[in-house]
Amino acid sequence: MDNEGFFQRAYGVVRLIPPGRVATYGQVARMMGEPRKARYVGFAMHSSPGLSGGVPCHRVVFADGSLAPGFAFGGPEEQRRMLEAEGVGFLASGKVDMRRFEWEA
Repeated sequence: MDNEGFFQRAYGVVRLIPPGRVATYGQVARMMGEPRKARYVGFAMHSSPGLSGGVPCHRVVFADGSLAPGFAFGGPEEQRRMLEAEGVGFLASGKVDMRRFEWEA
């Protein structure tokens, strides 16, 4: 697999996620036509240039709304702060309220 090409395609999909919405790793993979490669989307997000490169990787979460424990740009606390700043709401469990904030592309 061409990692660089895959990563760039993943970044392209993630750039489409609007502020105030989140997508799952699996959702991004499906939108890329790679439904079994959610883990690779995670690798791409970990390697992304972040907001400075126009990739809002903080908007990608696990299917249950959990945040990435190794969020590349400051840990899950920073990811949560960034999402809350965009208006994303969280449940008492600390997970994103996926019913309200999951992006429906």
